[in-house]
Amino acid sequence: MMFKFLHAADLHLDSPLLGLASKSADYAARVDRASRDAFEKLIALAIDQGCSFVVLAGDIFDGDLRNFETGLFFIDQMRRLGDAGIQAFLILGNHDAENRFAAKLSLSANVHVFDSKRAEAVALSTLPVTVHGRSFPQRDVTENIARDYPTPIPGHFNIGVLHTACQGSESHHAPYAPCTVEQLANHGYDYWALGHVHARAVLSTDPYIIYPGNLQGRSPRETGPKGATLVSVSDGRVTEVEHRDLDMVRWFTVSVDANASETRATLLDHIRSAIEQACADAGDRAIALRVRLVGETALHHRMLIEPQALREDVAALLATLAGDVWLEKLEIATAPPVQPASLDPTVSGQLLAEIEAPDTDQALNEMVAARLAEVRAKMPAGAHAEEFFATLRDEAPARARALALSLIGDTEAGDAAR
Repeated sequence: MMFKFLHAADLHLDSPLLGLASKSADYAARVDRASRDAFEKLIALAIDQGCSFVVLAGDIFDGDLRNFETGLFFIDQMRRLGDAGIQAFLILGNHDAENRFAAKLSLSANVHVFDSKRAEAVALSTLPVTVHGRSFPQRDVTENIARDYPTPIPGHFNIGVLHTACQGSESHHAPYAPCTVEQLANHGYDYWALGHVHARAVLSTDPYIIYPGNLQGRSPRETGPKGATLVSVSDGRVTEVEHRDLDMVRWFTVSVDANASETRATLLDHIRSAIEQACADAGDRAIALRVRLVGETALHHRMLIEPQALREDVAALLATLAGDVWLEKLEIATAPPVQPASLDPTVSGQLLAEIEAPDTDQALNEMVAARLAEVRAKMPAGAHAEEFFATLRDEAPARARALALSLIGDTEAGDAAR
């Protein structure tokens, strides 16, 4: 017997795309709907592919559901699946557990939401398939709940649905419901449908243990194609696993080597080439773009002193390109072409020694962390500022150091010219 199913996770419906919605009203209208549009594409894909069922491995919602329209939208999409004769199996993840309404939604009969008190097994009536899963009872689930999943049903294709920080995955996410690849592989299931980690990862192929990644990238840290996993099964064995792109707005970080750029015009030409490649990779999707300038260049000091002028030049360049591209950030990580080590060991040399001292970076990091803590304490509860603060924490010390070195180099060069 042959059948297909779709595995998706981490929908985070109506979650804001960090750093974009505030850019312009026109763009905000598009990015605000990105997670919904991506989910609608998922439903359409399931119908078009004739899937027997859809598995959603947690974090359907994004924390506390303040807009009940989000819940109504989800109910409507589940009804679309039901009208097409497609079942849905879902677990609630850590973000869903924070949601007051997630477990109370009146979903159509084709949807099964797994219990949060214990793992349960649900057999399909139309196929020799059993789906095993457990929802999160609260946000912080620190025990290994996969240990208590039911034993596989003989003669059935067994699927485990688990929201987890599985060891072996590259993740910056909280270590909820921890487990290991070896443990899951030895449980006896034929496929593990994981959620929680937003980057796609195939942890094992025997059996398949897969994170599909999230449907829609939500921040500059979630770059590249996003979507779901389409699984084909024949005679109780997985025969094909395909990633299907479903994202509406794609995040890119392009690095441009400014080493060969002696003029602003040359640098912009190099930036244009990098952006055109990103546009080609994205197809007809909107692009949220971070441009990172690296390498040694004579333009270094001027870029640090006047970053807004360069940012405006890049924005003007984007306006001339085909496609819907938005500059999320211009990151200047260049260096001056003349290394400070060549300077006379006088005042400049003393300053250089201070900047390069082992404890300088630590002092800068501590200073930045203290200032950021003061600012965070004054922000309203629920503000989506994690990405903003992470960027400042990571970049501010290095930029301060680079600017100081650049100023030393410029001062020395000016003295030599006189």
